[in-house]
Amino acid sequence: MSEPLSRTQLPAWQQLNLLAHSMQNLHLRQLWTDPLRAERFSCRAGPLLLDFGKQRMTAEVLAGLVKLADDCKLGQAIRDLVGGATVNNTESRPALHTALRLPVEASLKVDGQDVVPLIHTSLNHMRDIVGRIHSKQWRGYSGKAIKDVINIGVGGSDLGPFMACKALGEFIPEQGRQLNVHFVSSIDGTQIADLLGNLQPETTLFIISSKSFTTVDTLSNARTALQWLLADVGGDAELVLRHHFIGVSSRADRMSAWGIPEANQINLWEWVGGRFSLWSAIGLPIALTLGMAGFEEMLAGAHFMDRHFQEAEPTANLPVLLGLIGVWNATFLDIRAHAVLPYDGRLKFFPSYLSQLEMESNGKSVNRLGHSFDYATCPVLWGEVGPNAQHAFYQLLHQGTQAVSCDFIAPVQRYHEREGEGSTELLVQHRLALANCLAQSRVLMLGDSCVADGENAPGFRRYRGNQPSSTILLDELTPYSLGALVALYEHKVYVMSVIWDINPFDQWGVELGKQIADTTFQALSDGHCEGFDGSTNHLLAAIVRGGEELS
Repeated sequence: MSEPLSRTQLPAWQQLNLLAHSMQNLHLRQLWTDPLRAERFSCRAGPLLLDFGKQRMTAEVLAGLVKLADDCKLGQAIRDLVGGATVNNTESRPALHTALRLPVEASLKVDGQDVVPLIHTSLNHMRDIVGRIHSKQWRGYSGKAIKDVINIGVGGSDLGPFMACKALGEFIPEQGRQLNVHFVSSIDGTQIADLLGNLQPETTLFIISSKSFTTVDTLSNARTALQWLLADVGGDAELVLRHHFIGVSSRADRMSAWGIPEANQINLWEWVGGRFSLWSAIGLPIALTLGMAGFEEMLAGAHFMDRHFQEAEPTANLPVLLGLIGVWNATFLDIRAHAVLPYDGRLKFFPSYLSQLEMESNGKSVNRLGHSFDYATCPVLWGEVGPNAQHAFYQLLHQGTQAVSCDFIAPVQRYHEREGEGSTELLVQHRLALANCLAQSRVLMLGDSCVADGENAPGFRRYRGNQPSSTILLDELTPYSLGALVALYEHKVYVMSVIWDINPFDQWGVELGKQIADTTFQALSDGHCEGFDGSTNHLLAAIVRGGEELS
């Protein structure tokens, strides 16, 4: 049986290469001679509007990308994803984050077992825990109600819940406002040391979130938390673990071995990838912040986007369009950097969340068969809240020497229900943010041609424009629309992976560094400064000497 054609051998790929070459000297402002461009290059799904008219593409390019997606069997790949097929080929399992959003009446069998009842059993366990904490029935060892919850996790067990909690602070119900939810991820102990110095052990609850329950970063922080509590209670570990620790993991045996009672354990499954896991029990901090009703609104928004992804035609499908745009920019136009720019302070941590989602998923240099690519894949992704970024790295976007693609994100409505003093000023501030969002994307597109006599300015004041961008408008930032937005980007990542022939659900690139860290830690503990490369030996010696001098 012959191997499938390399992506670069597909006729649609070769045609897109020719189109990309022909557009090298075409400026974005030349594309706007088409009076219908805005209508043709925009698309709505539920609470989200995608405008991609500022991308460096024509109708012919879009048609070519849709043809490429068809040649890469994207439709079948989408069915495989949501249907429970083994899309994670290197780890021989499905990737069923979409199943986590299925309603209770749905059914999805994987290896003969319906996973929907399992998912809703876990959700019901979460609901029970959230209800007990919010109603002050869950109490610490001294009988006092819990006031502070610390989520201990790293990567997907931290970034997603943290981002969502920070984004949706305006939707916290009254019972959630009585609770302070904190996040700890750094292995150096800085975060947990700062927190523990300001909290009371008898009213603090810890969530240990680790799919494998072996993650060094997470368990080292968990041990520090346990010792803090034991010092306060006098060494009764069973009492402390029963009242002050919840475990979230796919390994019940390891949670039990650590000492977490079965009633305090919430299960995950191997088919829940870390960076796709906020919809599972990893989202417990979100549920504790928003209440289960708010968390379920997020699930509903994501499920809406799942349905849209499965059902909409490619040219009206937001995730497909966003993914094809990403491939066009990174692979065919050779744009190696992508900035995500939310014009709403509540989405401050959304770019950090997307950095992991996209770069850990598609930052690969071999295809599903292990063959090296001869084309560019995932760009470097970063971002910041737009108004901050304007005073930081927009200088490079406007006048730097490299091309950067951008996503601008903004809610249309905000503060419209606020009453009382200051509401008018807040509305003005929101409109200022929207005005800056639209203005910056316009200048990135048109350069200084958007102002009279701009082309006659001295060189240091020139703006070349021609930087491609998309704009995503949310009707309003709510749990539902945030759920839809996150799912949009999850599916965008999958679309790009299908076109690039990547497995986006493994992350072998993070493993070797962790293995080497184990041996390096042992060398530091033993004071041995040899046996590594010259640079590491030199640095180990400096660290050991520094420790000896301080002691």
